[in-house]
Amino acid sequence: MKVALDLRVLGDPALAERGIGRYTSELAAALAAEGVPVTELYTLQRPWAPARVAELWDHLLLGRDARAAGAEVLHSPSIDHASARPGLPYVITLHDLVPLKNPGSYLRTGLKHRLRYTAVKRATRVIVPSQAVADDAAALLGVDHTDVVPEAPATVFRPVTAPRGLLARLRLPERFLLWVGGLDPPDPRKGIDRLAHRAAEGGTLPLVLAGRHDAAGAQLGVEGRVLLTGRVSDEELAALYSAADALVLPSVDEGFGLTPHEALACGTAVAASAIPALTETLADNPAVRLVPPGDLDALLGAAEELAGREAQAGGRTWDDVARETLAVYERARGGRSGDRHANERPPDAH
Repeated sequence: MKVALDLRVLGDPALAERGIGRYTSELAAALAAEGVPVTELYTLQRPWAPARVAELWDHLLLGRDARAAGAEVLHSPSIDHASARPGLPYVITLHDLVPLKNPGSYLRTGLKHRLRYTAVKRATRVIVPSQAVADDAAALLGVDHTDVVPEAPATVFRPVTAPRGLLARLRLPERFLLWVGGLDPPDPRKGIDRLAHRAAEGGTLPLVLAGRHDAAGAQLGVEGRVLLTGRVSDEELAALYSAADALVLPSVDEGFGLTPHEALACGTAVAASAIPALTETLADNPAVRLVPPGDLDALLGAAEELAGREAQAGGRTWDDVARETLAVYERARGGRSGDRHANERPPDAH
């Protein structure tokens, strides 16, 4: 079975350096290691269109590109660049439904997202990282052709001996709590604005924010209390996880939440919000404390109580993810479809 995997999200730094990019790159590498014949779709020719509607071409042309590559199954690893008329067995990974649950904050381009969610409805199979997302997909989209395939920490994330040797340029405080994610701009559901403001008030360990930031994100920094690292390499990130007293995750919504699994793999405890996806994937780990969403004092208090506690991840790997994803491809090729339009070919574009 030959699979076409759309890797174009890796060409957009705003996606490539967040969870979607991590998922896409790790899955591609793990499928290759499993010996799955994969055609990587990275640079595709598209007619010119204004940026706000350029993605519309994918609904006509993405399936054509996959068929031209001889693929039997097409996989979009996110709803970005998805196709509502692929013309062959089609798998989409739906990481969360945050935009649909919070349209005022995220759905500035209504047509684009309506078509993206139409593509999800019509896909042959929909991969989700947690049962929480599967439940949202059923409730909000009427989609029940989902396969839960949890993600995993990359192999680079393991305890680092003497991590501060790799982090000298950052001038870190002796002890600190860590948050990891994109701040270009800050994502409202991540709760990082409120967390940074609370940490700036004092009475707790300093907070280090690791990840890309723009001008709005830079405003969260407060000398001696809230440090922004900017972009860090994977090796530096593993060292940051290893050096931190604990990871804090104040999100009010997540589809999976890779960063706590990465922290645990580096031996660092986690304090996070007790939201469905995190409760599902983390509640059984003794190095994790889940607190009511929005209770920052409880979150910071739990993080300090956990400081120094031995931690480890659950042992899941990207090899596991690849094997389970391959099983989804097989189901898709077998024709267990979400919508009759999924395997219809669109008319050729000229």
